[in-house]
Amino acid sequence: MQKHSLIAVAVALFAAGCTMAPKYERPAAPVSDSFPTGGVYATQPVAAAGGLSANGQAATDIGWRDFFADPRLQRLIEIALKNNRDLRVSVLNIAASRAQYQITRAQLFPTLEAAASETKTRTPKDLTFFGNTISTEYSVGLNASWEIDFFGRIQSLKDQALAQYLATAQARKAAEISLVSSVADQYLTVLAFDDLLKVTEGTLKIAQDSYNLTKLQFDTGTGSELDLRQAQTVVEQATASMQSEARLRAQAENALVLLVGEPLPADLPPGMPLNDQNLLADIPAGLPSDLLQRRPDIMEAEENLLAANANIGAARAAFFPKVSLTGNFGTLSPSLGGLFKAGSAAWSFAPQITLPIFEGGANKANLDLAHVQKNIQIAQYEKAIQTAFREVADGLAARGTYDQEISARERNTFAEQRRFELSDLRYRNGVDSYLSVLTAQNDLYLAQQTLITARLNRLTNLVDLYQFLGGGWIERAGEQPRPADAPVDYGAASAPVAASAPAG
Repeated sequence: MQKHSLIAVAVALFAAGCTMAPKYERPAAPVSDSFPTGGVYATQPVAAAGGLSANGQAATDIGWRDFFADPRLQRLIEIALKNNRDLRVSVLNIAASRAQYQITRAQLFPTLEAAASETKTRTPKDLTFFGNTISTEYSVGLNASWEIDFFGRIQSLKDQALAQYLATAQARKAAEISLVSSVADQYLTVLAFDDLLKVTEGTLKIAQDSYNLTKLQFDTGTGSELDLRQAQTVVEQATASMQSEARLRAQAENALVLLVGEPLPADLPPGMPLNDQNLLADIPAGLPSDLLQRRPDIMEAEENLLAANANIGAARAAFFPKVSLTGNFGTLSPSLGGLFKAGSAAWSFAPQITLPIFEGGANKANLDLAHVQKNIQIAQYEKAIQTAFREVADGLAARGTYDQEISARERNTFAEQRRFELSDLRYRNGVDSYLSVLTAQNDLYLAQQTLITARLNRLTNLVDLYQFLGGGWIERAGEQPRPADAPVDYGAASAPVAASAPAG
């Protein structure tokens, strides 16, 4: 009766899944309740008339096809989600974590094995009866064993493995939305180099024409060598800049190919120029507390914290007894033919309890280590929140200033263009020296380059802010978000498939 009561209590405890892990309490967010306002944050852009608008939707509800209007960029992102090797590794890490979780979870259940054996034994003749020195024994049966998890050690380990699995899934989600952002940033960089090359080509053509005219004047004796050499410096500088920009453009495309995971297809749809990239500029920032459920890197850090919390339960349970049940049932016979005859049944039942008495301080050290590891995870969780807050705040500061900066740089470029035209006209009419033309041309070239860089920075800031707010996980607005451990499948049969989510 006592044996049956013990088993009933064990089953009840097992079903309840009780552990000795501390009650989990989410740490308070170590950031302000709202993002900064005023100053550079005060003037946030709104949707232009007839332009694309977020319509008040959060970044997580906006599909990347809705955020990016360029069909060529959309196609590149689609290919990258199928082929990027880092993303494949993150998907495979999910499968590995799921398998590890299942291995740990299996320890909660009894094990049952079928076994068959033949044993031959030789005994010295003077120790035998009837002079039989060789004896044979055959057995067939079932072996069973079960560690009854009275104090939740295995349950805590299972909870730890599950949290680690979920953390891996969130890491994969973070990798995917980061990939979307990285492909877009690199694509825009390539477009910026295209614009820089066009500006440099125009500058070189003007410089070459000016040099030819100055050389003609020098050859005919109406111009000085100083003017000739000044004109030559512009040609040589523009030539060097063109080679540098062509090199950087090629390297930027190589980086894009690496992100995409295959050579750029020849049948890509036509793209849009840098200045026509109509990205959503009015996505609301929301509150810092929203980031806790929108940023997968923060959710990953919290799952790691939950895993560390569960590990404390396993370390505490190690101080208490372990109860295990082992037994077997089958048939035993001295001959193979007698295994299944009447009277050959054999069984054994062996409950065992072990209590740690002296471990050299190992259990105490393991518990101390578990507490330290939890404190580390708390700090990392808080740092993840602080990093997310800083990234969004930086993005808002940039978004609040780039439009005004670009407008000013456009006006400056127009002014430099007119200054160069007037300086060139005065020089050709003999009113001014060539030095004023040279200075104006250099200043115009610099203004054009700076304007392109500012346009690129504005666009990449909008892309990154979309990522920092958690955007890039769904393909189109209105779609049901996939679970974090769901596979990516945009029709590619070769795309890696993640294992399905484990049962709790």
